[in-house]
Amino acid sequence: MNGYRKPGINNELEEQLSKRRAVELWDLSLIDTFEVGTFRGLQQIHEYLFQDVFQSPGEVRNVDIAKGNFRFASHLYLSESIPVVERMPESTFEEIIAKYVEMNVLHPFREGNGRSGRIWLDCILKKRLGVCVDWSRVEKEKYLSAMERSPVNSLELEVLLKAALTDRVDERDVFMKGIEHSYYYEGYEMFSMDRLD
Repeated sequence: MNGYRKPGINNELEEQLSKRRAVELWDLSLIDTFEVGTFRGLQQIHEYLFQDVFQSPGEVRNVDIAKGNFRFASHLYLSESIPVVERMPESTFEEIIAKYVEMNVLHPFREGNGRSGRIWLDCILKKRLGVCVDWSRVEKEKYLSAMERSPVNSLELEVLLKAALTDRVDERDVFMKGIEHSYYYEGYEMFSMDRLD
């Protein structure tokens, strides 16, 4: 995205810098200070992860975006749609996934939505249900296909993620493997989390 990244930031540097920030989220216990289930919490994650990469991390986009054949919500409706999604219930696994799907359809930032959103999802699951997704058990192609179809029917995504739930929410290794796989889903796989510790 021209003009959105800071000068001199390419894909390789984006991956390295933002993965370092992801390590800090855990090691400095910052993730535990962010709001859970709110748009502000998602912004906090995005701002922290991408502070070295994007010009205005956490800022709601003012352009329309698409991925493949899928067009995300028009930027014209984000200010009224975000509060609606924010108020969605999150007391059951199915409700949490529905909320995650709707926030993904909004795709409120120009870049980094998927990586921020998966952390946001795990924070909600941890707080409400005492579990998180072991992303290392979620195959990339199946996940991306399920996400693509989720606005119409989220059952496929629910089944896929439910099979990968773990109660090992306080284990650093689970978080780091999750970050590794989250970046892999987006095509970033040059820097191993092990090399960034």
